[in-house]
Amino acid sequence: MNTNDVVAKRILQLLNERHMSQYKLEQKSCVYHGAMNRILTGKNKGITLATVYKIARGFNMTVSEFLGADIFNSEDIDVE
Repeated sequence: MNTNDVVAKRILQLLNERHMSQYKLEQKSCVYHGAMNRILTGKNKGITLATVYKIARGFNMTVSEFLGADIFNSEDIDVE
């Protein structure tokens, strides 16, 4: 599992918890639909901190809150 995969799982978790659509997140975060699709489908090779910041902001969270989930503590994350 790479960093993009973990971020995608976190996004899907938050979308589910907050009953938010992908479209609504794209609108609030200013991340284009194509970019969000590549992240969520695993077609993206890596993700920038700027994009993580935008996504966190779309959820009305800080980057620390977004990255504070237990999923980011896994030893199995392949950091390239």
